Amino acid sequence: MIRRLLLVAALVLGAGPAFAVNPDEVLADPALEARARTISAELRCMVCQNQSIDDSNAELAKDLRLLVRQRITDGDSDEQVMSYIVSRYGEFVLLRPRFEAKTLMLWGAPLVLFVVGGISLLVFARRRTGKPTGSTLTAEEQAKLDDLLKS
Repeated sequence: MIRRLLLVAALVLGAGPAFAVNPDEVLADPALEARARTISAELRCMVCQNQSIDDSNAELAKDLRLLVRQRITDGDSDEQVMSYIVSRYGEFVLLRPRFEAKTLMLWGAPLVLFVVGGISLLVFARRRTGKPTGSTLTAEEQAKLDDLLKS
């Protein structure tokens, strides 16, 4: 019984993003629709923030999907559509920010942190090499250890 409930829950929750693009939004031309879906997958839903507008059911995401499709049918290129959306909503609307001077820190920070962490590990490991890890044994402890090793 529980397995069936889990299966139904997985199917219902897994199919949620599939219903984000409503049938009335789909363009008649498959090539234009494919372009619209590609662009929509790169734009962040401003309400959900961790979903693309292609996956979101929010009203703002629907409005943005319709705006993308309208711009495509008006003859804009993919870059023109993206630039138009960014000019209205800012760089935050992009799921993958552009590589520019103002986003250099965003793109470079993971690499810098990785290098600093690696250097820190090397320095820590070198400092630990050759140093005893504990205190020396007393004569009584050494005698007990020798007795244990003999038996």
